[in-house]
Amino acid sequence: MIRMNQEVVPTEAIPAEAAAAEAAATEAAATETAATETESADIEAIEHVVATVERTQRAKDAEGFLALFHPDALWTTAHGKVLLGLDAIAAFTRAVLPDAVWDGDVTYEVAHTRFLRPDVAAVKVRQVYHSAEGDTEGTPLYVMTRQDDGRWLLHVGQNTEVRSG
Repeated sequence: MIRMNQEVVPTEAIPAEAAAAEAAATEAAATETAATETESADIEAIEHVVATVERTQRAKDAEGFLALFHPDALWTTAHGKVLLGLDAIAAFTRAVLPDAVWDGDVTYEVAHTRFLRPDVAAVKVRQVYHSAEGDTEGTPLYVMTRQDDGRWLLHVGQNTEVRSG
């Protein structure tokens, strides 16, 4: 029984469509909550990958950096060098990163994440090199894919140097 305006109405009197709509709304709300929780976990995992990019760059840890890539990755450096596949990315990274010289520090911060599909995200990053001569900025765009085991990997990267003026 449902009480409506001081009047008791038998539940049988409620139209089936209204009951179905209420059930659908409840299910949709539960699905939305689950999706929001999943998306939050995915964003946290993506931010962890970006933090690992920062840590491995600072430490000049080529192997740690390479572990973040999908085998079929496509990577374009800030200076336009295009690297196709993990083998090419690995050869370049192993040749360049360990001997890289900079007099400051680098930070990476996720600026925006857009899910293109539940398992594919476009991630805009703010990259800042801090040095005694002043800061310089890069603006990488990563396309990341969630693997069957739940890990997020870098699938496509395009870094662009931000020029002042």
